[in-house]
Amino acid sequence: MNKNFILHSNFLPAGDQPQAIKNILTSIKNNNKFQTLMGVTGSGKTFTMANIITELNRPTLVIAHNKTLAAQLYSEFKNFFPENAVHYFVSYYDYYQPEAYIPQSDTYIEKDASINSRIESLRLAATKALIERRDVLIVASVSCIYGLGIKDNYENAIIKFKIGDKIDLYEFLKNLTLNFYERNDYSPEPGKFRVHGDTVEIFPAYDNESCIQIIFFDDEIESINIINPITFKIIERVKEASIFPAKHYITQDDAIKKARPLILEELEQTEKNFIAQNKLIEAQRIKTRTLYDLEMLNEAGYCSGIENYSVWLDGREHGEPPGTLIDFFPDDFLMFVDESHITLPQIRGMFNGDRARKISLVENGFRLPSCLDNRPLEWQEFENKINQVIFVSATPGDFELNQGNITEQIIRPTGIPDPEVKIYPAKNQIDDLIFRLREISNNNERALILTLTKKSSEDLAEYLRELKFKVKYIHSELNTFERAELIRDLRSGKINILVGINLLREGMDLPEVTLVAILDADREGYLRSYRSLIQIIGRAARNLKSRVILYADNLTGSISQTVNETERRRNLQIEFNLKNNIIPKSINKKIINLLPPELERAFNKNKNSDGKKSKHENINLSISQLEQAMWEAVEKLDFERAAFLRDKINEINQSNIKTK
Repeated sequence: MNKNFILHSNFLPAGDQPQAIKNILTSIKNNNKFQTLMGVTGSGKTFTMANIITELNRPTLVIAHNKTLAAQLYSEFKNFFPENAVHYFVSYYDYYQPEAYIPQSDTYIEKDASINSRIESLRLAATKALIERRDVLIVASVSCIYGLGIKDNYENAIIKFKIGDKIDLYEFLKNLTLNFYERNDYSPEPGKFRVHGDTVEIFPAYDNESCIQIIFFDDEIESINIINPITFKIIERVKEASIFPAKHYITQDDAIKKARPLILEELEQTEKNFIAQNKLIEAQRIKTRTLYDLEMLNEAGYCSGIENYSVWLDGREHGEPPGTLIDFFPDDFLMFVDESHITLPQIRGMFNGDRARKISLVENGFRLPSCLDNRPLEWQEFENKINQVIFVSATPGDFELNQGNITEQIIRPTGIPDPEVKIYPAKNQIDDLIFRLREISNNNERALILTLTKKSSEDLAEYLRELKFKVKYIHSELNTFERAELIRDLRSGKINILVGINLLREGMDLPEVTLVAILDADREGYLRSYRSLIQIIGRAARNLKSRVILYADNLTGSISQTVNETERRRNLQIEFNLKNNIIPKSINKKIINLLPPELERAFNKNKNSDGKKSKHENINLSISQLEQAMWEAVEKLDFERAAFLRDKINEINQSNIKTK
């Protein structure tokens, strides 16, 4: 399908947007690989991106550094391109404990994960769209650089059929099961199929809103219908259809047979190496584990940790990059890296973190060396897969700045200048802050408060709550759904004050905020660097009443640079307003769900009819917080703590089962 992108908007490009769009399009048409949009917060960078996509009409990948920002971008692009295929691709794990071994305490930790089926469905829908059409825009987190499977294997597994085809019903059902569909005649849901006589009803894993009904007459397809999966009424009669696999990782029919001798050869060599080093336990361990996995592969076609043998099953060479989402895009695709100063360092760090964990498994006989080929992309591999990319940030990193082709987008269409920045002593910062927050509450305005640690954010929020402020805290131990709900509550006025650390910086669109207060602003470091301070100040650039207060006893280099740059941008906007007779006005933006509707339904499924959370949801929330803490420990490679938290979660789950 070669449909063009059609942009829906009540506005035309304004401020610096027309010049930014023109400059970037010129750079791209001159075949430059890298270009950077250095746009201030509130200048409409997403709208600029949408205009560039419309003009170029290429399949587009937008990468964000976390699920929440990706969800916000997804919602915005869905509104801009309702007629086109806009999809959401993030990690499908609600929590994930990778396999690990800690030599110091001789602790082995099994892989443990909880997959969110709704997110998995969205991922499958994204790759399906890329195969079928060109007007596709995928908003993804950095999970897009992780191994997904070989694209050709996935495409070859697609089951295509049309009316009149001669197909043996038994063979057809067998092919469905090989594509990871399960038969269930009683509980229809995505990824299942059911059979009634000569009628087969398939519920695609990538589509919650339709079902494919196939009616056979002997060994011939007599009719194909798209039906409603709830009412089972016919939506459309079609002449042909396709069923895409229910999983991304597909192996060729004879892959296991071909891989077996290669795995055995590697096992033999690995075992010899351990024996030569007098590591007899490790030698026995790797032999036992690998032979068990091979037996499972032979009997069931699957084993726990099958991805660790992917280099053999895929037919790849050692060191060859794994298949990723990026491989599903055509060669001329366009890439945007949003908040690039954060996203690019994340991409750079993924490979080394993954490798450090797996080397410990290899050295201690838990995995064959080939498991190292099941990995995310290295930085150089990622860079080689880029066709043309636009880095988007208010504070581009050194890598982006060194590539040249930088376009500034300083002027906001709303005419709102950067807020004034005031510096007050940190000595009595809490007393001064409370005085200002009372004014915020009395005027029903909103405030963001930035602290340095999670503990201090929780303590400050609790203290302000005791003083009758409507306040909550936000940090990384809250899951994606909880963070999205907090941001919506702040915008709607359920709360007036949100306390946090650095999660409030990038990409959060909060036009109601009139005060940003940064505690301990003179503590030089990552959280109080120039780029961090600029990003924080950006939260106050959507409302005319906004102001920023830095509580500091010393004027650091980062503070000086931040104040100077903010003043430069402020003066440019004021000059533009005077020259063009623009009267600044605050942004008035509709409050929308931050997450895709599918995920909102998943989050709200445990609520009672009156909207209150059920008794069981409170239990699940505490488990969820433990899972988030476990995930954070995994990211820090603190696997002992992660294992402890995993055991705690299991204890609570067992306790809940016993009380039912």
